[in-house]
Amino acid sequence: MTTRRLTVAQALVTFLAHQYTERDAAPASGGRGGAPTRHRLVNACWGIFGHGNVAGIGQALLEAGPEVMPYLQGRNEQAMVHAAVGYARQRDRLSAHAVTTSIGPGATNLVTGAALATVNRLPVLLLPGDIFATRPADPVLQQLEVPYAGDVSVNDALRPVSRYFDRVTRPEALIPAALQAMRVLADPVETGAVTLALPQDVQAEAYDWPEEFFADRVWRVPRPAPDAAALAEAVRAVRAAERPLIIAGGGVHHSEAEDALRAFADTTGIPVASTQAGKGSLRHDHPADVGGIGHTGTATADALAARADLVIGVGTRYTDFTTASATLFAAPGVRFVNLNIASFDAHKLAATSLVADARAGLEALTETLSGYRVAQAYEDEYGAAKARWEALVDAAYATPDASVRPSQTQVLGALDATVGEHDVIINAAGSLPGDLHKLWRARSRRQYHLEYGYSCMGYEIPAAIGVRLAAPDRPVWALVGDGTYLMLPTEIVTAVQEGININIVLVQNHGYASIGGLSEQTGGERFGTAYRYRAADGSYTGGPLPVDLAANAASLGMHVIRAATAGELRAALAAARADERPTCVYVETATADTVPGAPGAQAWWDVPVAETATRPAAVEARKDYDRHVAARRRHL
Repeated sequence: MTTRRLTVAQALVTFLAHQYTERDAAPASGGRGGAPTRHRLVNACWGIFGHGNVAGIGQALLEAGPEVMPYLQGRNEQAMVHAAVGYARQRDRLSAHAVTTSIGPGATNLVTGAALATVNRLPVLLLPGDIFATRPADPVLQQLEVPYAGDVSVNDALRPVSRYFDRVTRPEALIPAALQAMRVLADPVETGAVTLALPQDVQAEAYDWPEEFFADRVWRVPRPAPDAAALAEAVRAVRAAERPLIIAGGGVHHSEAEDALRAFADTTGIPVASTQAGKGSLRHDHPADVGGIGHTGTATADALAARADLVIGVGTRYTDFTTASATLFAAPGVRFVNLNIASFDAHKLAATSLVADARAGLEALTETLSGYRVAQAYEDEYGAAKARWEALVDAAYATPDASVRPSQTQVLGALDATVGEHDVIINAAGSLPGDLHKLWRARSRRQYHLEYGYSCMGYEIPAAIGVRLAAPDRPVWALVGDGTYLMLPTEIVTAVQEGININIVLVQNHGYASIGGLSEQTGGERFGTAYRYRAADGSYTGGPLPVDLAANAASLGMHVIRAATAGELRAALAAARADERPTCVYVETATADTVPGAPGAQAWWDVPVAETATRPAAVEARKDYDRHVAARRRHL
């Protein structure tokens, strides 16, 4: 057997450079399928070095060089994971990035990013350093001592947020661990964060590796077709329905099933609502697109959902925002058909389950449902409702007076007028996701990039870098409020260093606007949600803080354009899009009580309210809560 002597870290980097994914056959001339398109599974490695990885993975990356494994320098470990997740999502989960850290706080900083990746079913390979496997000194720097278990380190905090976890305590253990890690990363059902914890002594230990370990290996991403009996049952359910509704989730995008969904809607006339992850599955101007669904959805989609007799979920997890905390689907006899590659999700809501790839399942449904179409009256109904909602969007976007501060929805209107077909809009937290889900007019399959599975503040800027790396020809916009910006602005430095042209729209509204509104609705009276000086009574109701976030972004190397009015904002956005530098457009928005905002929530969301209270706001909020809870139901 031919072997190669390398350290564990060198062997891992070399191994990763030879891992590929394939899905589908690329069309060749004459319309026939050609060879499948091959993608590098792990395309680059982000890293911050410390004593736990500098002489291991760090040395291995240096020795391998950028041709084997490109290295990307980060500033915050959590942010590096966010960038990797943005990259993987833009690449339809067919390519991923690795992230290496030292031990201790570098490793624990990965936990939030890992949770985000796993919740959203997006692949990222985590390579945290770990304490010595041989324990020459105990404890070492940054080691967590656990009196009842000598083999526990802080990396064990990554176990519950990882889809696969292994600690490589011997060189030869890397072989099965690395293969299992690749299997999970490439599996559309299992994928998420994958963690290989690497003790710092083992990383530097040499071993004679079989050459076969470094051979090119292709992980084929399947498109499983639906079971024939399940397909027949689903078709019977659709044919019997009078008011069916499709809910498009993120699985439509991951499967590249947008064309198949459009063909299904064109053939059947069934309206299509979308989750945050699924928005853009149809273009906003497609007749069957009725917009976002659930708590942050449109009145059109939610009214259809309330009366639907059949709900067809495609690639959705049915989170509480989608179901309005189990109050949205109100028709007495409503049933569900769930098309999902994951059996776990396909069986939710006691559905008829089509466990299959989204594209393969939609194509099978379209073919088998030949001749079926909803009644014209139903199409007319949702078409008219769609037109009414579009008028509300126009009103929210309009800026009658360009000389005053814009509202947040007017900021979105200005951006809508600026972007092109292929721009990417990135957001994750605050009040922007609700406005975007209701109002944004998605024009291409990956234009709308909302991380709302974990809704992690600080995701947007690093994710924009990842998206731009995955799609360097697409303008990328990170939409952030002041609260989100203050969480994680560090990767601005990375964007500047690497010349990665991202645009940030920084909205200053002096606090946690989204949670402030929720607090008011639930009897919390906006407690602790404003960024203001402390007043004499102890509350944060004094004047606004003199924080200049535009100056902060400029100090990190970004080109900054300040926009004081709606007119200046439109000019600033156009200038940012044309600029080749990483650019921030800073705008302070008008308060909601002075300028109309987005339409309110069209469906409920369950946030429990104090059952006993003395303050009138909480007492009234509890009455409203009890009224909504009464409408909640189990779908069995």
